[in-house]
Amino acid sequence: MKNNAANVNKNSQRPLEGIRILEYAIFHAGPGGSAILGDLGAEIIKIESLEGDPERNWTRVGDFSFELPHNRSLIFDFSNRNKRGITLDIKKKQGKEIFHKLVKNCDIFLTNLRKSTKQKLGIDYETLAAINPQIIHANVSGYGPNGPLSDVGAFDPMGQARSGMMFCTGNGEPVLLQLAVLDQATAIAASHSMLSALLARERLGISQEIHVSIFSTALWLYYANLMTSSLLGVNGVIAWDREHNTPLRNTFVCKDGKWIMGVHHPPEKYWERLCKATGLEYLTADPKFLDEDKRNQNCPELISIFDKVFIKKTRDEWADILIKHNLMYCPVHTFNEVLNDPQAIENEYIKNFDHPDLGKIQIPGYPVHFSKNIAGTHSAAPSIGQHTNEVLDELGYTKQQIVQLGKEKII
Repeated sequence: MKNNAANVNKNSQRPLEGIRILEYAIFHAGPGGSAILGDLGAEIIKIESLEGDPERNWTRVGDFSFELPHNRSLIFDFSNRNKRGITLDIKKKQGKEIFHKLVKNCDIFLTNLRKSTKQKLGIDYETLAAINPQIIHANVSGYGPNGPLSDVGAFDPMGQARSGMMFCTGNGEPVLLQLAVLDQATAIAASHSMLSALLARERLGISQEIHVSIFSTALWLYYANLMTSSLLGVNGVIAWDREHNTPLRNTFVCKDGKWIMGVHHPPEKYWERLCKATGLEYLTADPKFLDEDKRNQNCPELISIFDKVFIKKTRDEWADILIKHNLMYCPVHTFNEVLNDPQAIENEYIKNFDHPDLGKIQIPGYPVHFSKNIAGTHSAAPSIGQHTNEVLDELGYTKQQIVQLGKEKII
């Protein structure tokens, strides 16, 4: 494979340039992890069956459509950014040979297929480590490598359900959180584990198999809640209820119908300051609100008082006033507002991107700044089989051989 990292200015180089990832995975929880490493410069080759990753055709949840122009799936696009895509039938002999050549030349192999499927296709760790003894074999599953559910598939909502995540809002009825939120967390955990395994290989000289699951990520994400349940013997959910949070940790609707949020610790330090900023200085002498305990006991009455004040000015007016008083309040944004947030744009947390089919669009940037490297999306998700000929050419196949592989439906 080509490696041009040595010719790139170090200040424009990505941290993982020269690292090669081979992916045979579908949907987001696995592919999203390699896409993150692609943000960091890893070269990724995504192998799809001749039918393609089923995520390509996933464009609707309920009555919400996320189909893009040119029959593109929004979910597939962000799961597979930064990748070169090839189609390959690894069940056939010649397809297997091509696959093994790619395995020999990669640092990481990523898959999220079930245990039994991996063994059936010959893409399990033992098989691939015999071909490439230095390989890191990264796995993403529904419920983990062991136990009665080790060969059972799962999607994001199932991980939310089994982990307790669907009760995190404190409602009596389970609530499914936003689309793909656990899938994305699992992708982040997968990227974390692959980076750790790369470092271990460099320091210790070891190849290994690593395993992340949707279930494990959910439990890790709700670490504090599970510890609360474990150590205090109570249900570890701190439900959000405005009437049970003081004004120092609460949301308020403003004159323009928009909301503002504040969080202050320790509260005693900020109480008088908040009362002064809102013109409610008299509350500091009220026996019902003298300290945090009393304010907590009388929260409904206190919140009602502040509600009547916040409704008199717009959200931006209150933000200016509260910040000038060195209070920690910020606007409660919709996602559309986030796209125009100057703080997000200035830090390139939201970036412009030239998409080959969609034109100029806004996308999330990489969340970390490097002083001497760059990171972030550099290419859109590939069309099906877009780079097959290119990759086979790099492996030494002639044009005639590539044409014949196509005729035999190996590519």
